[in-house]
Amino acid sequence: MNRMRRDLLILVSIISIIAISCTGIRNKSEIVSTVIHPEWVKNAVIYEVNVRQFTPEGTFGAFEHHLPRLKDLGIDILWFMPIHPIGEVDRKGELGSYYSIKDYKAINPEFGNLDDFKRVVESAHSLGMKVIIDWVANHTSRDAVWLNKNPEWYIMDTLTNTPLAPFDWSDVAKLDFSNSEVREAMLDAMKYWITEANIDGFRCDVASEVPVDFWEYAVYELKKINSELFMLAEAESPDLQINAFNMYYGWHFHHIKNKIALGEYGLDSLRSYMKRGYSRFPSNTIPMFFTSNHDENSWNGTEFDRLGHHTEQMAVLTFLMPGMPLLYNGQESGFNRMLEFFVKDSIDWIENSEYTTFYKNLISFKKSNPVLDVPSIGSFMELKNNKEDLVYSFQRVYKKSSVVAIFNFSGSETDVTIEGVAEGEYSQMNSDEVRYLRSKSSITLPPYGYLVFYK
Repeated sequence: MNRMRRDLLILVSIISIIAISCTGIRNKSEIVSTVIHPEWVKNAVIYEVNVRQFTPEGTFGAFEHHLPRLKDLGIDILWFMPIHPIGEVDRKGELGSYYSIKDYKAINPEFGNLDDFKRVVESAHSLGMKVIIDWVANHTSRDAVWLNKNPEWYIMDTLTNTPLAPFDWSDVAKLDFSNSEVREAMLDAMKYWITEANIDGFRCDVASEVPVDFWEYAVYELKKINSELFMLAEAESPDLQINAFNMYYGWHFHHIKNKIALGEYGLDSLRSYMKRGYSRFPSNTIPMFFTSNHDENSWNGTEFDRLGHHTEQMAVLTFLMPGMPLLYNGQESGFNRMLEFFVKDSIDWIENSEYTTFYKNLISFKKSNPVLDVPSIGSFMELKNNKEDLVYSFQRVYKKSSVVAIFNFSGSETDVTIEGVAEGEYSQMNSDEVRYLRSKSSITLPPYGYLVFYK
């Protein structure tokens, strides 16, 4: 992307932010992405698979038995954490980090072999689910096949004359994308998994650390093989969404939720995000929202640790926001423990968990209300209320479909009057109750509770 075009995009973003409507309607960006989304993403839910910890065996074969259960839950996209062999030089812990890639065209023997993985992909496809794999383009392990053969492909630390270890990741070596051979080799490796294993896309680790023009070039070439390729950036960078990625991480929103739950932020931070956070990005791109993932669970605590009494309402919020919700393995079972990252540490699955019912109902609700589809359609309007320091309320409308959501962030039962609701008869989520709503409707909310209405 040339500098003039980049500057223009930044200027448009700034103008969009300034032009926020005083009505509370989410201001859509004037930037439009060229990325075409596959039809199957419109009401999809994505699920992160940590193969090592998913079952006692920690293999593809053992995971495969869970596919019917995940399909029944309502999952559409399976994202597998890195499936490649892990480096041994400067390895962290007994088994090492998934993100220390030794060979881009091989399978981690912990998990099985290539045929095992291909069988999982085929089984998922037979159930109507898509499969994307974690792709670590920024760096390899410090004993990678590429490093042994082509040390000139790496950025060298001038002090130690060894490959640079980015951040504090002492077990990896940073690749040099100014080298055209690196780009071609990386693209070739990505093509391999599409042609050999028939995967549907990639979740790209620290995507903003790799040049935007590489991703744009790679996506253009990869779509010649799979025109419905799906790309998720582990980044929150508008530039990546213009011509390359379908979806980005909603990190900012995630941190706001955590701070609200801790009492460090008020609801104005949420309102500010809704008015300004989206308009930095192309109007037709997709944010991904979550209450947990592998990083959060292993390093910052479970959703129960971070969100406490707000856990359930925050999960509902991530499903109703304009974006795609993510579940991390174990969440649907109410698993409440931080998983070790560098050693074997299996999930303790809970049968007949209340959380299975909770998430299954939430997923079903999302899929049956087209106003919640992605990319975002219709309008998003914050609804004024008389308890704005305690209650956040909004309405999403598209044609004849409407969802009204009201969240009580206090620990006390709260009576609140909601203004601006589109008048009509609404059903209540997870209830047989039908209610007629109008502007200045009075609602009673339980502590840390929520009510969701739809028509």
